Amino acid sequence: MASEQTRPTAPPPTRAQPTDEPSSSSSRAWRTRLLVVGIVLAAVNLRPAITSLGALLEEVRDGLGMSGSVAGVLTSVPPLCFAAFGVMAPRLARRFGAGAVVCAGMAAITAGLLARPYVGGTAGFLAASALALMGIAVSNVLMPVIVKRRFPDRVGSMTGLYSMALALGTAVAAAVTVPVTGALGGSWQTGLAVWAGLAAAAVLSWLPLVRDGDGDGDRDRDHAFGHGRGTLPGGARTAADPAPAPAPAPEAQQPPSGGHVPGRSRSGRSSAGPMRSGGRSSQGLPSSGLPSARPSAAPLRITRSRTAWALAVFFGLQATAAYITMGWMPQIFRDAGVPASTAGLLLAVTMAMGVPLAFVIPRVATRLPHQGPMVVALGTCGLGGYAGLYLAPAGGAWAWALLLGVANCAFPLALTMVGMRARTGSGVAQLSAFAQSTGYLISIPGPLLVGALYQHSGGWGPPLALMTALMIPQTVVGVLAGRDRTVEDEAVR
Repeated sequence: MASEQTRPTAPPPTRAQPTDEPSSSSSRAWRTRLLVVGIVLAAVNLRPAITSLGALLEEVRDGLGMSGSVAGVLTSVPPLCFAAFGVMAPRLARRFGAGAVVCAGMAAITAGLLARPYVGGTAGFLAASALALMGIAVSNVLMPVIVKRRFPDRVGSMTGLYSMALALGTAVAAAVTVPVTGALGGSWQTGLAVWAGLAAAAVLSWLPLVRDGDGDGDRDRDHAFGHGRGTLPGGARTAADPAPAPAPAPEAQQPPSGGHVPGRSRSGRSSAGPMRSGGRSSQGLPSSGLPSARPSAAPLRITRSRTAWALAVFFGLQATAAYITMGWMPQIFRDAGVPASTAGLLLAVTMAMGVPLAFVIPRVATRLPHQGPMVVALGTCGLGGYAGLYLAPAGGAWAWALLLGVANCAFPLALTMVGMRARTGSGVAQLSAFAQSTGYLISIPGPLLVGALYQHSGGWGPPLALMTALMIPQTVVGVLAGRDRTVEDEAVR
């Protein structure tokens, strides 16, 4: 009798669920769109601090009394800061959430860009630049993690989107800094400070995400960075695990549409289908899992992975080429007799090549079992561009700018390979931090050597010979990093 009385009470919750689902779905869709906007605005701000300085480097040197060697130090500050601060990003994200860290990074960029032209002296300029670059460093590391976690079935397209936005911000800053400086009275201080406004806009886009906990906050700390609880659909929690979760949490909320997930290894070692964090299915039911799931639950010893080292060296050498290009290419053209405004446009063309290619390259890379041929093609373009800068820097300036722009797209390819060489959210976080921090350490001497060679030789022959020599090992290690394997399989051995 009691059981008969309880039967009518069961259906109401079932009927009430559909009324809540449309509102919840609409809210999730709105937050996803806002997150995409935030990712794009953050990416746009990751390079203007560097390329705006490159366009006005001669004026800054004159204003602050810098020698060529000191200017070389200035152009080495970005990779130094990226190496020093990028390694802190996973730890900060575990504590505060990736979204909060990116938002704070955008605030640091705003403050640094606003302060550095007016603090006075070379030391103050370097310190304020380091503040802005600290914000760029943590965002560099966390962007692939946020994409992998929130868009697991669209790693290629989302990586392409923010890489394209990054290239767009880089190119626009290079192209318009000189004209904007002239329009605002000709002061290099104003021309550099104006970019703080763009960073402030990015801060505003991330504040609602952090406030609502949607910028990869608590869930990010639990999953993408390897803490022990999992969230299943509907907010249910798995049992506490002593080791990092073996699979990225976003799959529990956004299951792939089927087949191969972009950004995964095609070798068959990655988990597929409905498998989810904590050895459960997407419905929260226990499952046996795949053989590769157990090793990935152990903490990764990332330095044991040959693929991680190859990717770190590739990242470092492409960063060396990129920062030499951003810092010194306008000066190469100006020394060849090209006007300052045209030299800025040439740098903008180089950076603008990354806008379409940064969207295309990740999508193509995720469909190839081996990214080595793409690495070789980009390296060949770089060698051609350096040869042209040596033989006819002014006569073929636009062609060399285009070739170097293609070569610089090794950056979005490297970011894509970070997502493809790891299966789990925690694996991507560790690989991203290791590859970028180690890579930026490797890239520090390059701009310094170029500045020293330029000052002591009085020309661009020796610096260009150095840049050409570095492109060859970049291609070799890039081919090794492009092989179809994952760091989870190598780092736990």
